[in-house]
Amino acid sequence: MTKTNHTHDPSLKSWLEQANQEDCHFPIQNLPYGVFNSADNPDKRVGVAIGDQILDLSVLENTSQLPVPAGTFARPDINAFMGLGPDVWHANRAALSALLGQDNAVLRDDDVLRWTALVPMAEARLHLPIRIGDFTDFYASREHAKNVGTMFRDPENALMPNWLHMPIGYNGRASTVVVSGTDIHRPRGQIKPPACEAPLYEACGKLDMELEIGAIIGMPNRMGQPVSVKQADEMIFGYVLLNDWSARDIQVWEYQPLGPFQAKAFATTVSPWVVTCEALVPFRVDGPAQNPTPLPYLVQPGGFNYDLDLEVSLRPDDTDVATTICRTNFKYMYWSSAQQLAHHAAGGCAMRTGDLLGSGTISGPTKDSYGSLLELSWNGQNPIDLQDGATRSFIDDGDTLVITGWSRGGGYRVGFGEAAGKILPAVNFP
Repeated sequence: MTKTNHTHDPSLKSWLEQANQEDCHFPIQNLPYGVFNSADNPDKRVGVAIGDQILDLSVLENTSQLPVPAGTFARPDINAFMGLGPDVWHANRAALSALLGQDNAVLRDDDVLRWTALVPMAEARLHLPIRIGDFTDFYASREHAKNVGTMFRDPENALMPNWLHMPIGYNGRASTVVVSGTDIHRPRGQIKPPACEAPLYEACGKLDMELEIGAIIGMPNRMGQPVSVKQADEMIFGYVLLNDWSARDIQVWEYQPLGPFQAKAFATTVSPWVVTCEALVPFRVDGPAQNPTPLPYLVQPGGFNYDLDLEVSLRPDDTDVATTICRTNFKYMYWSSAQQLAHHAAGGCAMRTGDLLGSGTISGPTKDSYGSLLELSWNGQNPIDLQDGATRSFIDDGDTLVITGWSRGGGYRVGFGEAAGKILPAVNFP
């Protein structure tokens, strides 16, 4: 487990003044990785966010400033860099922290190099930062599982018998994971209204979001090779915001006996910046007490959760007014990402660099901290009020959902930016 080091020092400042603002998501203590291109250079390449700028790492790798092989960052994803392993991750973070430090003149005072290597975020287009081989989504918030179980079964049997013994998950679709800002069409599927004897094929009427965090696998394990929770934690490169869009009326008809399928396969939105595990070290905390004690392969040797504030806003198409509909925290998760990964590999499953693990909906203990509209409106029984006077039980066409999040340090925050998506009408069946 990585420990705090000089790159986490709250007193660190950058010569890029915007990065030193207390509410900036991308201070020198963060340095998240992403993929971008720009009008003057259409090639996709890897960069690091610092303040309101992107540091083009494909430029710096050609100057011997970074401890990586040539060509590592002149690529449309960060997979090659992740595959170099934790020692290189750490060394590259240290090198970037030094280059961007306020007293380092190497980049600051070289007008040509600085002009070439820095791209304003406002002039860049951000892309999906990883090449995703597989996507697995979990169901790991006790509050969320209890709410859903109470809603569709009863409070006494809200949690299924296996829920407290292992992280529950299902295999999702990597092909429809998209970067923030990608519009999403309302899905169609089989829906069985209560008054109908047979299902209908029609547009989803109960479209929902799910507030999640995505863990990015940096290092693989071999097929047949289980890993401990500690090893699993060391395999994770970093995290993104994740919205696993959900068609609730399709899901309720299809999920038995094998779980979600079309209701989850149509779209998953992730934020464009991957915040590294090393950047989040100062914010590690213990998760909720686990009772009963998990089987030995799932026992955590320390705190593996993160104190990470999360918010969701909803903005209808006909207004500029967005309403914050949820505020919660990643620390509430019953099963940590490391436990999820250890369980995923426990039967011999081979995890690969670039694989994505969705945490599952993150709900807290209060009504305003529920991470889905299903819970916030209690399946439509209690519509939520928006600031423009409208109400919502589920998502309407034209609505834009935005997830954001950050961990608070001493005078700085390690932020994730945004995971945003707008819902378009369903595509007509041919």
